Amino acid sequence: MADTRMQVHIVPMTAEHLDEVAELERICFSVPWSRNMLAEELDNLLSAFLVALDSSGAVVGYAGLQVVLDEGYITNVAVRPDCRRQGIAGKLLQVFLDFAQGNKLAFLTLEVRASNYDAIALYGSRGFRSVGRRKNYYEHPKEDAIIMTRNFDYGTADTDA
Repeated sequence: MADTRMQVHIVPMTAEHLDEVAELERICFSVPWSRNMLAEELDNLLSAFLVALDSSGAVVGYAGLQVVLDEGYITNVAVRPDCRRQGIAGKLLQVFLDFAQGNKLAFLTLEVRASNYDAIALYGSRGFRSVGRRKNYYEHPKEDAIIMTRNFDYGTADTDA
């Protein structure tokens, strides 16, 4: 069977992507981040935002991460509705997982709508586990968030002789 996954190129978000990412926010979220909020993240030294570009260079997905000390907080993951279920969110997430391990982060964590079963399944397949619930976290419609966290255990192998 042929692989029907969309081929994308993952790159750091730049100012040239802001209009498309802001539009993606409006399409995907009931309370979207504004273009200005996204632009501020470009100057935030604690943030890393990635975009997934299709073969024409159009933004089909994006994700954001904030790092505080050894903790990683995934702020946003969005994929254009007509491009979903093609591995794009997984590719974006994998970059953050690789970054977390390469930089010895203790964990990555995120919130996801309790009704977003596809996203919960994706995060679960990457080692994230439900660790709590935020009541009425989301608006329009009002809904709980599931807090999902992936812990990293680096052990003491590098100190063994």
